[in-house]
Amino acid sequence: MSTKRKIHIPADDEDRALTRAAESDRDNPPLTDAQLARMRPAREALPELVGETAAKALLKPRGRPALPADQRKVTLNMRADRDVVEAFKATGDGWQTRINDALRAYAKSHRMLPRG
Repeated sequence: MSTKRKIHIPADDEDRALTRAAESDRDNPPLTDAQLARMRPAREALPELVGETAAKALLKPRGRPALPADQRKVTLNMRADRDVVEAFKATGDGWQTRINDALRAYAKSHRMLPRG
């Protein structure tokens, strides 16, 4: 079964019914063309509303900063014995990093990588 969402374009009569329902909602009416025209990106509007420091905190990108391409990890799809994987998983969070460290140690000890 596909998890991809299918886009539903409403027919004209369905679209009119949706618009009427939205317009009747006093708590959340549709935006007018004038309101839409006044909209600005958050990076422009937030400093005026909450101050520069708070705006920077709110707009800070999430996650780790991107590494240069030659330093990024490579996604790996491999098969391993179940008991080996379970043994690493049993050591808790970071088990994939520990597998990477074990592979690195092996590669260095067999002079497959420079020592360092």
